[in-house]
Amino acid sequence: MERLIFVFVLLCSINCKAQEKIQNTLSFTKNMTSPKANLSDVSWIEGHWKGEAFGGVTEEIWSPPLGDSMMFVFKLVADDAVQFYEVGGIRQTDETLIFQLKHFGNDFKGWEEKDETVDAKLIKIEKNRVYFDDFTFERVSDNQLNIYVVISEKGKEEEIKFNYKRYK
Repeated sequence: MERLIFVFVLLCSINCKAQEKIQNTLSFTKNMTSPKANLSDVSWIEGHWKGEAFGGVTEEIWSPPLGDSMMFVFKLVADDAVQFYEVGGIRQTDETLIFQLKHFGNDFKGWEEKDETVDAKLIKIEKNRVYFDDFTFERVSDNQLNIYVVISEKGKEEEIKFNYKRYK
């Protein structure tokens, strides 16, 4: 019996530890539906943002809402060279929003197949946070933005924080 209790406590502590690592993002599940939303709810993301991650400088540029979307470009520069790019946006679809992106190597060759995108459905919107599936945008201030992303690698999930300051 003591052994069974020990295993139970060990499993609970491992599960709690795993949940501690992923605190700022939510995952879309089968039973969920995206809430009603429009681009004015996320227009505060607009701007030119710079930060640091993955041992280099990150840059994101978000356009204002126009034509039922906000578009963005991202790049990571490390060791004085572009490591990769992302292009995408937040689109108005029916009465909700979807966040979509594509990755490109430093040679602009796509990582995803030609007609594939990484799609993240809207989960919820709070005053200063927008939760998409495994992506969260957090407005810290008019000049500071955090983006949290869940990255899966070798069967493990990790939440990465990108802290951006408004550039220019």
